[in-house]
Amino acid sequence: MTKSELKEFLDNKVEQYNSPKFIESDPIQIPHQFTKKEDIEITAFLTATIAWGKRQMIIKNSNRMVEIMDNSPYDYVMNHSETDLEKTAPFVHRTFNGDDFSFFVKSLQNIYLHHNGLEGVFNQFTVDENNKRVIHNFKKVFFEVSHQSRTMKHVSDPMKGSASKRINMFLRWMVRRDNAGVDFGLWKDIPMSKLSCPLDVHSGNVARKLRLLRRKQNDWKALEELDTNLRKLDANDPTKYDFALFGLGVFEKF
Repeated sequence: MTKSELKEFLDNKVEQYNSPKFIESDPIQIPHQFTKKEDIEITAFLTATIAWGKRQMIIKNSNRMVEIMDNSPYDYVMNHSETDLEKTAPFVHRTFNGDDFSFFVKSLQNIYLHHNGLEGVFNQFTVDENNKRVIHNFKKVFFEVSHQSRTMKHVSDPMKGSASKRINMFLRWMVRRDNAGVDFGLWKDIPMSKLSCPLDVHSGNVARKLRLLRRKQNDWKALEELDTNLRKLDANDPTKYDFALFGLGVFEKF
């Protein structure tokens, strides 16, 4: 395919998958249960954090987290007692367990008390070309509260080479503004042009087949390569192509 043919092909796939129907089978349905900004942010962050494995299990366990928080995530984060935190103990999603969940609640409380919330903590840092430094600095703030070393693996660091798929997905949900009502577009200070595509097995494989990506590992260097090529297709909204790559990979087995 020529560049213009590739863009037309992917734009059509974006239109196909970037629709309200997409929400029905995607973990983004969890924050869509809420209308309050802080509830949306918290559930989106927690859902994105456990977004690996089968989508049905991600959705099931994300809903379980919401239930543990009494279906009022922001109120739970801000006003929980030690007894309330005991309810997190049985929670498990793959390697993310109740201890991790309990720490995340405590860290989120610290962030809303002392850093003006999740949006505020990301806005503390000057946006670089692809949020690499922003995500790195966010992780430092997130773990300024006392924590077990094992929990640190659940927030990735691009400075250590990670593609940071889950945080990039969370940022897409919060920042990207579309006309379909899938992504929320709640945060206005991070430009959509600086967002990076959440790179995973599906999107990576499709990107390689379309020659948008040559690097074999799904790491930060691969993400930068993919970013460069997607921004050539749409400099203002490159992460819209996540819908195309993911849809082609998951739904069409491209």
